Amino acid sequence: MVSRFCRHNRLTAQCPICSKGTLLEPTPRPARAPRRSSRPGGAKRAPAPTATRLSRGPFVSAGPYEGGSEVRLERVPGGLRLATWQAGQIVRRAPVLAARDLAPLLRDAAGEELLEPPAPRGSAAPAGHGEHGASPGRSGELRDELRVERLDDDRVRIARWILRPNAGWELQEAPVMLPPKRFVEALAAAARKGVLVSEPEG
Repeated sequence: MVSRFCRHNRLTAQCPICSKGTLLEPTPRPARAPRRSSRPGGAKRAPAPTATRLSRGPFVSAGPYEGGSEVRLERVPGGLRLATWQAGQIVRRAPVLAARDLAPLLRDAAGEELLEPPAPRGSAAPAGHGEHGASPGRSGELRDELRVERLDDDRVRIARWILRPNAGWELQEAPVMLPPKRFVEALAAAARKGVLVSEPEG
């Protein structure tokens, strides 16, 4: 009788020392090759970029400006959106356009029945830096204003401002999406203050 136990007090078939080089030695499993990633560090593959966003509703535009951007006023569900577009994508900043382009943009918007252009009234000279017309409203519990603001002799910004408690008014660097009535109110207030008047070319 051959003992099934080795000198190491183990079953011979399970002893890694005594079974070595015998028929009892277990056959090693082939090592599994690690999955190779073509990305450094095995990082997950980024999702494919989404398709270019296009305007679906009627829109009018001003520009092109620096970098090929343009400002579009378009009809969207729930109202109108004014946004800067570049390379087929909306840019997350407050829309700024040339003062001379605002009147043609509003005429085109009236032609597309997006909104009625404000009647030209008020000062015959362009408003100064910082002058603005506003449409007051609310954003949740906070007061807000849609402002049509003169930045300088050449540019006008149309953006939302929110009144933060203990912090004052804060510019929202984002596209503007509001009911048409808010745009009409802000543009009419801006027209009364001369914000919409552009410098004569020459």
